[in-house]
Amino acid sequence: MNYIVLDLEWNQSRCKSNEIKEMPFEIIEIGAVKLNDEKKEIGRFHELIKPEVYLDLNHTIKNIVHINIEELNQGIPFLEAMEKFLEWCGWEEYTFCTWGPLDLVELQKNMKYYHMEPLSMTPIAFLDLQKLFSRQYEDNKTRRTLEYAVDFLHIQKEEPFHRAFWDAYYTAKVMAKLSDKTLDHVSFDVFHIPKEKEQEVYKVFYDYAKYISREFATKTAAMADREVISTRCYICNRNLQRQLKWFTSNGRNYYSISVCPVHGNMKGKIRLKKTKEDTYYVVKTLKFISEEEKKEILIKREKTSLHRKKNKKMYNQRKTISSMVVQNKNQIS
Repeated sequence: MNYIVLDLEWNQSRCKSNEIKEMPFEIIEIGAVKLNDEKKEIGRFHELIKPEVYLDLNHTIKNIVHINIEELNQGIPFLEAMEKFLEWCGWEEYTFCTWGPLDLVELQKNMKYYHMEPLSMTPIAFLDLQKLFSRQYEDNKTRRTLEYAVDFLHIQKEEPFHRAFWDAYYTAKVMAKLSDKTLDHVSFDVFHIPKEKEQEVYKVFYDYAKYISREFATKTAAMADREVISTRCYICNRNLQRQLKWFTSNGRNYYSISVCPVHGNMKGKIRLKKTKEDTYYVVKTLKFISEEEKKEILIKREKTSLHRKKNKKMYNQRKTISSMVVQNKNQIS
């Protein structure tokens, strides 16, 4: 399998009122490096794209990207560039690799705008190397710039950043420093959410499991689905009894605790995501946790319960007062 390390540069409207809703960012440059399964470079790709939607460079973009409109006007149309790029990617199986999650999203928005056949109608597995850099070298939460990672890893700088090919080149250099264990943690682009149960995503990593559901009409329907709320041990595959049922403090993130007799305490986390069509889908993660982490979740559950009781009491008090006011008005009348 090959890796396509991809980077894009894009432009946007100089005026918010002139923005095209379906494509707020127009791709103006594609850069990529192809690596084999040993992370050795086996190909390069670069194309400038002539703007067709936003014909002037946005002031902010102009200051960041080392390119001018005269150069861009010498480029080729997006459809031609994409045809060349996909042909260059080849028919052999490959995985996209990007610095952060945005490039694949914007690529697919541009493709959809030009009525191209989509890359996939289901979530795309890819490597978010910005996240993986943090996972291997930092706290798995901090997100660094590409230049920071290059400096941190003492990678030689050959050309300026913020040009598509050279950013892809540096990203590939960072990727070469990451372990195979780190690179096992693929991300999923959900530009296209599963429509059917058969398209749902199940992925087990060495330290947690992820599930991406199909779409549901409502939150209630999602949280009533058996697969969504199930807590199965991803190591021994047994169905677990929940010690702490699913609860939420904000209506978006839900938590639970289950216990596997062999592997211990397992935290479940459900994130409810809303689509542009006002439907919902679920991203669920299952992970084994320590007793200390378990206590933190139990405390969170207790705080949530107390907060709800307090709110309910205040609601009942206001309702009682309102009722008394209405009764007094009626008596006076």
